[in-house]
Amino acid sequence: MYNFNFYNPTRIFFGKNQLENIDKQVPTDAKVLITFGGGSAKKSGLIDKVKTILGNRKVFEFGGIEPNPRYETLVKAVEVVRNENIDFIIAVGGGSVIDGTKFITLASNYKGDARDLLKYGFMPIPLNVVNKVVPFGTVLTLPATGSEMNSGAVISYEHGKFAVMCELSFPKFSILDPTITFTLPKIQVANGIVDAFIHTTEQYLTYPVDAKIQDRIAEGILLTLIEIGETTISEPENYDARANLVWSATMALNGVIGTGVPQDWTTHMIGHELTALFGIDHGQTLAIVLPALLDVRRDKKHAKLLQYAERVWNIKNGTDDEKIDLAIQKTKDFFESLGVKTKLSQYGVTADKISVIVDQLKAHGLTALSETRDLSLEISKQILEKAF
Repeated sequence: MYNFNFYNPTRIFFGKNQLENIDKQVPTDAKVLITFGGGSAKKSGLIDKVKTILGNRKVFEFGGIEPNPRYETLVKAVEVVRNENIDFIIAVGGGSVIDGTKFITLASNYKGDARDLLKYGFMPIPLNVVNKVVPFGTVLTLPATGSEMNSGAVISYEHGKFAVMCELSFPKFSILDPTITFTLPKIQVANGIVDAFIHTTEQYLTYPVDAKIQDRIAEGILLTLIEIGETTISEPENYDARANLVWSATMALNGVIGTGVPQDWTTHMIGHELTALFGIDHGQTLAIVLPALLDVRRDKKHAKLLQYAERVWNIKNGTDDEKIDLAIQKTKDFFESLGVKTKLSQYGVTADKISVIVDQLKAHGLTALSETRDLSLEISKQILEKAF
């Protein structure tokens, strides 16, 4: 197991009727900005519930944060924070709203061009660049990204998606009430399951470093998602199933299973380009890329793929290659059982676009990906061809 430095200060309020905790977490004299997305949180009455709990605090609203939050939208919210001297932000939404809010908190006290904050990627923004943020909490409406308990965000700008990370951008608290997610469309729930699943595999399906605890927790998350996936889609008000989805998605990317282990993230990097170019949902892009990537990279991931086959899919018989083949097929079958297609061509993308995707990877400097940093553009092309 590698050395690691683990830090996660987010307070979680999990379960039914947790909204009331907001009142004790937000300073009584704070000016509060509520951020949200396309309006479902408004129409459902959730925003009004939050405002009621905030009582006499002065409250402002900023809606319209996109499913892939755009820089151009977020800087408008930054102006609201600055002009109204906002003291606290509450993000009501899924990962995109929370990601966007993280950027707003960071940019609001940054003196330079906020686009500078997009250049650090997976390297945390240094504290001498941003040393103060507007504190924020979240009310989670869509289990998927784990953004409610981590310090990372993905922001869209022009034709790219940019990772933004900073020690100061952890939520102060997050409300995780599974009942709030009951009304989600089935495809959003399915995408969330896939996202949580592949967040886990990005940190698990690499190479062994004898991190037994991290492996077992990762396998537990994967097994849980497989067990409850179809149920929580077909029975949206099955509280136990949905509660396990919500907590699985949070645990998949709150830092616990990624401590002390190598991490890949190639599936996400290629997937981000598919979203940016073709507008394919994030979870769907991941379902397209992962099975093909595992096949192409089976030699590099051989030991962990066998462990995955045996521990997660209970595949005990056959040669190593047969076990790996079946594990990859079962992974595809699982995604498709959720209603998520796993081929690029099924989303209307033609074969000639593969070169365009590769060009975008090159333009964004994504030329040496994976846990071993040897996944070249040529290998990305092989993955995309196999995913077609």
